[in-house]
Amino acid sequence: MSERIVVGFPAELKKMTFVERPNRFILHCLNEETNQLERVHLADPGRLMELLIEGVTIYVLPSMNPNRKTKWTAVYVESNGILVSINTTYPNKLVESILKKAIIEELSVYRWVKSEYTYGSSRWDFLLEDGEKNQLLLEVKSVTLAKDGIGMFPDAITKRGSKHVQELTAIAKEGTFKTAILFVVQRGDVEIVTGAAEIDPVFAKNLEEAAKAGVQLLSYTCVLTEQGIGWGNAIPVDPFLKIK
Repeated sequence: MSERIVVGFPAELKKMTFVERPNRFILHCLNEETNQLERVHLADPGRLMELLIEGVTIYVLPSMNPNRKTKWTAVYVESNGILVSINTTYPNKLVESILKKAIIEELSVYRWVKSEYTYGSSRWDFLLEDGEKNQLLLEVKSVTLAKDGIGMFPDAITKRGSKHVQELTAIAKEGTFKTAILFVVQRGDVEIVTGAAEIDPVFAKNLEEAAKAGVQLLSYTCVLTEQGIGWGNAIPVDPFLKIK
């Protein structure tokens, strides 16, 4: 890759200390400069229990909207010395930029057609098309959970995620569209991705069936800095990996 594609942040990140998570979309964080407890918006509805531990450092972005109820948005959490993205907005923007530039090697014959494309009973993240008008439905999943270099999805039971995988499998068998799942790893210590069978065995089994049916499974890392989120490198996906 000749250039690193990066989605930059609109302002400087600020460090705060995590105190608690009163609901899925709000964090309470201590601003040590003012000694005030701040309400911070969380754009990742995942469980994140392994990451959101009292006392960890949260990197937050000031809101650009003066009328918003929360003045801050969570971007990263520091976990065992590494940054982990807990904001799905910027990775999604990054994937769209990457697809529009057609620089994912495994999908290089395709061009971006539409984001948020409805087909069947679901809305898919992206519709792609090659030069012969063959179309591909692409669903993107963000990976934040990891153990010993293995990234796992999901971090909580996801009926919606299982439904998506089942539908992509059925569509692949029909042959109307090609189908693919792209796992975007939001941390720098992952070398391979698999289904989190201990957390959601149904999703993990569905992922195995998807692979058998020809659903393309891809995974890429991200490069996380205080200036923005950049596109990283391809790593393998093994839905049949058994974690000891």
